Order: sequence, then structure tokens, then C-alpha cells
Amino acid sequence: MKKGFHYALLTAAILTLASCSTTKYVPDGSYLLDEVRIHTDNKNVKPSNLSIYVRQNPNSKWFSLIKTQLYVYNWSGRDSTRWVNRALRRLGDAPVIYSKEETERSREEMTKAVQNMGYMGATVEYIPKIKKKKVKLAYKVNTGEPYIVRSLKYDVQDEKIWEYMQKDSASTYLSEGMYFNANILDSERQRITGNLLRNGYYKFNKDYISYTADTVRGTYQVDLTLHLARYRQHSGAELQDHPQYTINKVNFIADYDVLQSSALSSVEINDSIHYKGVPIYYKDKLYLRPKVLTDNLRITPGDLYNEQDVQRTYSNFGRLPVLKYTNVRFFETQVNDSAKLNAYVMLTKNKHQSVSFELEGTNSAGDLGAAASVSFQNRNVFRGSETFLVKLRGAYEAVSGLGYKNDNYTELGVETSINFPRFMFPFISNDFKRKIRATTEFGLQYNYQMRPEFTRIVASGSWSYKWGLQRQRSQHRIDLLDINYLYMPWIEPEFKNNFLNDEKNYLLEYNYKDRLIVRTGYSYIYNSAGQALMNNAVIGNSYSIRFNFESAGNLLYVLSKMSNLKKNDQDEYTILNIPYAQYIKGDLDFAKNIVIDNRNSIAFHIGGGIAIPYGNARMIPFEKRYFSGGANSVRGWSVRSLGPGTFSDEKGNFMNQSGDIKLDASIEYRTRLFWKFRGALFVDAGNIWTIREYQDQPGGKFKFDQFYKQIAVAYGVGLRLDLDFFVLRFDGGMKAVNPEKGKDRYPILRPDFGRDFAFHFAVGYPF
Repeated sequence: MKKGFHYALLTAAILTLASCSTTKYVPDGSYLLDEVRIHTDNKNVKPSNLSIYVRQNPNSKWFSLIKTQLYVYNWSGRDSTRWVNRALRRLGDAPVIYSKEETERSREEMTKAVQNMGYMGATVEYIPKIKKKKVKLAYKVNTGEPYIVRSLKYDVQDEKIWEYMQKDSASTYLSEGMYFNANILDSERQRITGNLLRNGYYKFNKDYISYTADTVRGTYQVDLTLHLARYRQHSGAELQDHPQYTINKVNFIADYDVLQSSALSSVEINDSIHYKGVPIYYKDKLYLRPKVLTDNLRITPGDLYNEQDVQRTYSNFGRLPVLKYTNVRFFETQVNDSAKLNAYVMLTKNKHQSVSFELEGTNSAGDLGAAASVSFQNRNVFRGSETFLVKLRGAYEAVSGLGYKNDNYTELGVETSINFPRFMFPFISNDFKRKIRATTEFGLQYNYQMRPEFTRIVASGSWSYKWGLQRQRSQHRIDLLDINYLYMPWIEPEFKNNFLNDEKNYLLEYNYKDRLIVRTGYSYIYNSAGQALMNNAVIGNSYSIRFNFESAGNLLYVLSKMSNLKKNDQDEYTILNIPYAQYIKGDLDFAKNIVIDNRNSIAFHIGGGIAIPYGNARMIPFEKRYFSGGANSVRGWSVRSLGPGTFSDEKGNFMNQSGDIKLDASIEYRTRLFWKFRGALFVDAGNIWTIREYQDQPGGKFKFDQFYKQIAVAYGVGLRLDLDFFVLRFDGGMKAVNPEKGKDRYPILRPDFGRDFAFHFAVGYPF
């Protein structure tokens, strides 16, 4: 107690000294901007929406509490020639000096923003409060009464465009009685423009649309009129209706070099062919089948120009790995006094073949090892942008503590796959296949594992589909058929006698037998950030949903029943004397990121899953069971060391610490530290349970009146190195609530670093 008091006193003294030095480098006559707040008198105008207009913000705080980087900067001495001082200044942040000019500009922009919301009489004032060499700044927003649109009129002299606008009037953002909001008015201009671009108006843009607004004297009412300017081909030409374009011809240029001039005359062309009336020009040899080009084309001669068709064409060709870039260009032409467009789809090919080599080190509970792999990839194996991959992998690990003659682990594997960038299924029409933007993948894998206690072979084959929608926000995957065969050619006799029999451990015995898994599955991922997440763009509040469902053995079980097959001595049907698994499994996970400011955010997730064996199985195969603890679970426990329920395997056999039900929840406070380092404070909770009561997992069965008492809780701190293309994560977790029998129930009250701490290293964020 006394020791803790001394630590608290020392911490308080350090923080006091740091706070006293925050104005060390603030010049005389100037002030440190210590705080900025925004106050509004209208609940519909939120301060958080106005914060983006503040041009000066105080020095950032770690976890929204401490201006650590300002303190680091102020620890530097005044002699800038010393490397220590330069280093501290680079790591820290210079004090933000209050600027009256920037504050005035912030006030002006904030005023315009509120007025654009419909509060035309809004005013903003700023109130600086100065104390010593610091200033606390407050912006006070007085919105006043909102202006309301009393009447709405349209001034559109182009009859054809007016007809399109009337057909699409149900989607309009404008209505009588709405706030006179400039942002909504601009959104309506963009909406109308988008509709016209989908109906042939190739040259139309939103600048042709304008508004006039007349206020009614003495009231807060506005008479609004939308105007459509007519088209003028060039300066001095007569006004006319906007031209509506149709597609005249579509041409492919297969060997376009983006580094050369963009003029078509500079493209090197040696030969051409015509396929379904579409000319295809190329340099030496056409590397794609003509049918592949036309199947992915969405621009059709004779149709009205449609911006959506252009974007679909970009999207379709962007899915072809054989292509590096795609560019669609249009040129105007007059045919029979009508506006026509000639389209050129210009393709830049990618490298067709590549070889890669990977080398990695491994550390499994202190056992060191290494792994290496070599991969060959062909992105155009059948001239249809099919991707063929073959990968060879080898691994070695020195296994300690087992006491067998051969204390090492060796793994050899080969996998191959071929990916078709189109939907492939027999007896389905080509038109239907074109509408489904799915890729089809077939894969084969063979893995040979040699451990001190057994040798195992895993062979598998798969047939799956993948596709994405809504600008990469959602992704779907269907595993139509996934066959896995687990074969155990050799088991060490001592290990078999001691562990692998019904009397010793049914769980181990079940999972060390030959097994066939024939499954189908579906997975869905939705991320509201979409392409912004892929392009490392600035992301605001976002959320993601993950759902997985799979089923195995049902068709085989029906066939076994219909064929009156005999069961083995374990009461299981077999195929070629190999028992097959039968189960259903489902998982659901929800994660959300809430941005506090440009340096701080809160992220949380909650998820769960259940796997139910039935029919031909009493247990879920080991590869399909749930585990808890580790870098992406309850981080106060090492990987696969928590649960099920109150059970704990003192012998450290991770196979026993697996279950059929899983619940997980986490919350993290994330903050930017300095350079590319990020910090986090987190709390995790969760556990796993079994569906049935197993003798070797006492206390592991899920019970509705008990499970909530068996939720494990951990807390900790994390350091992350965000290198944009990947994230290195270091997390340290401490047990807070321990459900294990015979353990201290609440280690948070009496923490023991050696007993309760777990360190984790991982790549990527936990959720």
C-alpha cells in the first residue's frame, strides 16, 4: 500500500512538472492554444459537424488525456545543434501558438457552413479566455430561425430533359416545406446530372443547373426556382437543346502503352480482327480471346450513352488479372444529323507470369523453426485471364519437451489453384453468366506432416465462387464443394497407448483417426468503408459485419441411409472405410469504429459462433472447433489456453481446450502516438463451451444458467506500427476475471505479472 502511494506521488510530480513546462517555447506576447470548444444553441446543428472548419486545434493528446508530444518537445534544450534536442523535437510536437487571423477565418467558414444549412441569419462569435500564457477558445454559434422553402418552381426549356426529370421526380431531394439547405440543393444538381448521364447526355454537367431564391419580406420563407441553362456548342453559337448521344462504334486497342502519347495515332498497331462486329486492334499477337473482351464489354452500339455502362466496363476489365490498366475514351461524330460517339476501350496488359519466394521464422510456445515457400503464377493460362497458381512449401521446427526419439516437426506441402474471372456452372446460359460478376476457383492441396508423435496427411479439393458488390463494400463467397481427407499413416505407439483410446481421452482419440469432411459453405463480409479502406483513405465512423455458415456430411448421410450401409464399431457410416463428419456451423461478428477526432477513436466488436455435430458424428472435427485466447481473442490468455467453460488443462494439451460454442467481445481506445506508431487500451471478454458434457473437459458444457458466470475478462495495452500496407501489433494483456476452477476468480484485485500476463505479436488489427 505504501509502495503504491509512492508510485502515485511520483507520477503526480512528473505530470505537474510536465504541465509547468508546456509554455517553455511560447514567445513572450504570444499564447499557447490550450483548448477549443464549440457551443451551439440548436440541437440540430451539432458541434462535431462544425469542427472540420476549425483551422487551429490544440496540441494533440494521447488517449484524449495527455499532451505527451508537447511535453517531449519541451524536454529539448534550446541548443538546436545537439542531436538529443533535435531528436526530441522530431519526436514531439511544437506548441500551437494562438493566431487571431486563423480564428477569424475559422469563424467565417463556420458561419458560412451554418448558413448553408438553411439558417441564413446565423452568427458565430469566438471568446478567448487568457490565463498566463495559455488561451482557451470557445466558438458560440447562434443559428437563428431556419429559412423554409415556401414554393418550388422549375425553369426548364429543354422539353426532353424536362421529360426525364418528371419521370425521375419521385427521387428528388427538393420539396416545399424543406429547409433552404445549400448542401441539399447541390445534391439535387448532382442527382439530376447523374440521371441525365445515364440517358445519353454525355456532355452534361451540374454547372448547367442553377437556382434563384426570393425571400418573402418580413418572414423566413423562400420562393425557390431551379433553372436549366441551354447548351451552347461554342462561344458565339446559338443556344439549343442539349445533345443526346448514342453509341456509334466500339473498338478495342489491346496493346496500349499508358506511358506513350494519349493520341490514338501514336498507338502501335500491326493487326486486327473483327468479332461480333467489334474491331480489335493489337500489336503482335492477341493475348486474350475475343469472346473474353466482348463478354466484359457493357457499351453497346446503338444504345444511348450511359455512364453506368462505362463504369461497369471499367469494373469488369479491372477484375481481369492479365490487365494492368483500362482506359475508355469517346470521340464525337455526326451521323445523319444525330450526335454519335465512337468508343475506344484501351487495354494495357500485365506481366503474365511471376515467381515469388517467401522465407519466415516461427515460434510455437518457445519451439523455434523456419519455413520457406516458392510460388509460380500464370495470369493468362488459357488466354481468358485465368490465374493458375502452384505453391510448394516446406517447414521445420525443433519440438521440445515431448520425450520421443525424433523431436522435430517437418512439413511438406503443395497447393495448386486455377481462378476463372467469370461464373462457371454447367447447363446455364451465357447471358445469365454475364450478369453474375463472380469468379470461379478450383483448388487442390496436399500436406504431409511429420511430428514426433504421429504422421498426418491432409488432402483437399475445392470448388468455390466469389463476388463483390456496392463498390467493394460487400463480398460473398460460396464454397460449393470442399472435400478434406485426413489420413494418419503412423502414430507413435507410446503416444497411442497413453492418450488415444476411449478410456483415456475421447476427444484426442476422435481427432487422431482418419476422417473425411465433405462440406458446403457461404460467407458474407460487409465493410461500410468500402474502397476507402483499400486505398488507405481517411475513414470516419465505419462498421463491418461478417457471417459464415457451413454444413458437412448431409448428402453422404442420406446416401448412406438409402444404401443401407453398415456402420463401423464406432457407430459411424463410412465411405471406403473412412468415417465422415456431419455438422452445421455458423458464425456472426459485428465491429464498429467511432472516430472521436483525427487522432483518437473507439473500436469495439462482438461475435459468436456455434457448431453442432449430429447424425454421423458425436464431435466436431478438430480443425472446425473453436478456441479462445490469443492475439485476436481474450488477450489475457495465450493462444488456445482459455476454456471451455471453467475447464483448464494443466498438462497444456491445447486440443482439450477447444469447444463448440464461442462468445467474444472487445473494446479498444485507439490513439495516434508519433510517426507511424499507434497505441491502444483494451478490454476483452469471452470464452468457449462444448455442446455436450465430455469426460475429458469437466465444466466445459454450455448451460444457460451458468455461462454468463464463466465469461473471462482481460485488460491491457497495445503498441502498433502502422506501415500503411500492413500493421505490426504488440499487445500485452492481463487477466481480470478468471473462470477456471481452482484459480483466483478475480486476479484484477491481486494481479500477479508472472501468472496473469500474456504477450502477443500479430500482423493487422484484431478487428
